[in-house]
Amino acid sequence: MDSFAFIIHPIDPKRDVSRKYPFLGRILSAEQIDFFSTFFPPVYLSEIEGIRSEATGKEIKGWFIACPYTPRRMLSLPEKTVYRKIIQTGRMAEKLGAKMLGLGAFTSVVGDAGITIAKGLDVPVTTGDAYTISIAVEALREAAKLMNIDLAQSTAAVVGAGGTIGRVCAELLAEDVSKLCLLGRHIEPLEKLKAKLDVSSQADLQSSTDLSLLADADLILTVTSAVNEDVIRPEHLRAGSVVCDVARPRDVSAMVAAARDDILVIDGGMVDIPGLVDFHFDFGFPEGKAYACMAETMALALEGRFEDYTLGKEITRTRVDEITEIAKKHGFCLSGFRSFEKEITSAQIEAVRRSAVKRNAKT
Repeated sequence: MDSFAFIIHPIDPKRDVSRKYPFLGRILSAEQIDFFSTFFPPVYLSEIEGIRSEATGKEIKGWFIACPYTPRRMLSLPEKTVYRKIIQTGRMAEKLGAKMLGLGAFTSVVGDAGITIAKGLDVPVTTGDAYTISIAVEALREAAKLMNIDLAQSTAAVVGAGGTIGRVCAELLAEDVSKLCLLGRHIEPLEKLKAKLDVSSQADLQSSTDLSLLADADLILTVTSAVNEDVIRPEHLRAGSVVCDVARPRDVSAMVAAARDDILVIDGGMVDIPGLVDFHFDFGFPEGKAYACMAETMALALEGRFEDYTLGKEITRTRVDEITEIAKKHGFCLSGFRSFEKEITSAQIEAVRRSAVKRNAKT
């Protein structure tokens, strides 16, 4: 049976360590977990069963394995040290017999975004970023419909547009919207992207490092790699807007959910998995659902595409379109919406719409 493995790591140290080691999660502080993660070995988490292609009936199995480093540790340690630990984790996948390896969360963005890691392993590697892009943009489009936002007349913004995922998300959204604002920390990559999109896009394009421009946006897709920082706060947002947060750790402050009942915040990258999948591990999602980066790894295994796939900081539109078709063929699809780790119901979306109407009527 063909197989895959997927590397995850603790993003919220206490919460995520508790999923595997409840006692350690209870007695250690987040700071202690962050410190000790430097010395932990890779961890076997679970075997994944029941994934079946809707097109071919092919079944695959897989494994979750964990790199112990937290995001803060990955950013503070020397790059070569982080590479060695991720490669060590990848070798666990090889010993298990995996034919495809996916890199989750910060393991996919550290350094050169998977290239060096792939060179250090025999198993093919993907970051899953191509399908993450596809699902994030699809989620934003679907949420816009539910919020009665006309895409063709809307203003959209991509926060982190200079990054690997943000660039292609911006390219896709530029085909849909009237105005697109490219936002990030550094203006140079944003200006470069704007010049590229200006050639073919009909949208009015703007590039800036000023997040106050989010107040004009109906639709926001945010995908930075910020750690311990609330990138998007309540005062940044207009009533009735939709924010798709693809970043992990998340970019949208929890204060948005607490203070603004007129904003729809959705988690990016939620996918239904074909078959009767059992992950044998609680990574925080409902049964049968996974992140898009995980789904890309699974879809490639079902397709038999055992090759280095989405790697590096230059992802092409062609690659995004290809993995979208592969995933669709085998039965992967956009899941229902979630926000801050909780399911969003149609009644809640309607409540957001009503609150937005009331707020706009007062201004």
